[in-house]
Amino acid sequence: MGIFSSARERRLWLWVLAVVALIFASLGFSGRLVDLLNNDNAGAAAFSVALLLVAATVLTDGLQTRPTRVEVAVAFGVAAVILMVFLRLTLAERSHLIEYGVLGVFIHAALTERAERGRRMPWPAALAILAAAAIGVIDEAIQLALPHRVFDPVDMLFNTLAAGSSVAAGLVLARVRRSVRV
Repeated sequence: MGIFSSARERRLWLWVLAVVALIFASLGFSGRLVDLLNNDNAGAAAFSVALLLVAATVLTDGLQTRPTRVEVAVAFGVAAVILMVFLRLTLAERSHLIEYGVLGVFIHAALTERAERGRRMPWPAALAILAAAAIGVIDEAIQLALPHRVFDPVDMLFNTLAAGSSVAAGLVLARVRRSVRV
């Protein structure tokens, strides 16, 4: 038996690795990027694209086939809540929400795939949130060595909340799907 339970699980872990690599790679220049995106038009455009991509990630994870009307209504409700949260955050906080939200969804999808293929995997959602939180701790620890970055324990909490929110949104959508299909 190999490390991965399926080709899909392998692909999902590769996506997790890609997201983690991008998060860590951005540490050196993210301050300059925030300054650049603080221009109203550039920031709004980047935020809009990122928001659409996060919504697409959560929706495709939670809704695997064509959604019913109830599922669409729930998806719009979840999207509205996410949008309202985004509007209250600074640009740096939004980036954490986007990065760790997507990371949480991908980790959860990989762990769920593993469990569905018969591998022992208790509580994939909780493990996904804990794994994303651990990556957030590593992210902050790396910042200790970077001259223009600051170690911030609040960011670790925020990263965990971002991963937890996205995993929870996917679980809500999946639960609605199961209850509507029955």
